[in-house]
Amino acid sequence: MSDQDPRHPRTVDEEIIMAQATTVASERTDAERVIEITGEFQMGFSALAGITRGVSLFGSARLAQDDPACVLAREVARELGRRGFTIITGGGPGVMEAGNRGARDVGATSVGLNIQLPHEQDPNPYQDIELTFEHFYARKVMFVRYAVGFVVFEGGFGTIDELFESLNLMITDEIRDFPVVLVGRDYWSGLIDWMRAQTLPRGMVSEADLAVLQLVDEVDEIVEIICAGADAQGRVDDDAATGSA
Repeated sequence: MSDQDPRHPRTVDEEIIMAQATTVASERTDAERVIEITGEFQMGFSALAGITRGVSLFGSARLAQDDPACVLAREVARELGRRGFTIITGGGPGVMEAGNRGARDVGATSVGLNIQLPHEQDPNPYQDIELTFEHFYARKVMFVRYAVGFVVFEGGFGTIDELFESLNLMITDEIRDFPVVLVGRDYWSGLIDWMRAQTLPRGMVSEADLAVLQLVDEVDEIVEIICAGADAQGRVDDDAATGSA
């Protein structure tokens, strides 16, 4: 293979995004790509149809299970599970594993929305419903559609991406009464301070925008916030649901 030959894409998303670049091989037509994306939505909608009170837990895949963030995530998942919530994570290690494991501890439904990556993402063994996506955007819809809110633990780029995507959906009125809980004041307060110092004075965000972010450290307070969000959305217990959301 010469240096001028296009390289094989590492993921299907790379193949789509870089389809106009001559350095990456285009291996499917647009019509074939649309069929694959549609199939992922159909898979998610079918598998998750009965979930009406899910909570999406986010956080780093790179933390050990004895890290304080993982210990707390497992405890939060347990308490939410006891209150009848389904726990939804990205299905990988770290905080995601802790969340799925906490749900399993108390017999709550544990969902993993896994993603195919060239590295890092290995499914954890605590998933009752284990789905694997190739397309990030199809997976992201599932995180929001079947959840009453997000609980965001310490994490890096992926966690921050999921956090800000949810915030953008809220301030554009795509979703309402949707709590976003940042767990760990010490970890997240610097981000909030930066937004207050840099974006708020120039009108890029409003006080109302920032008010949707709730910094919390206590398990009971997290559960209370999520329960209030579910009530405001009129979400019934999953066991009482008779059809799709």
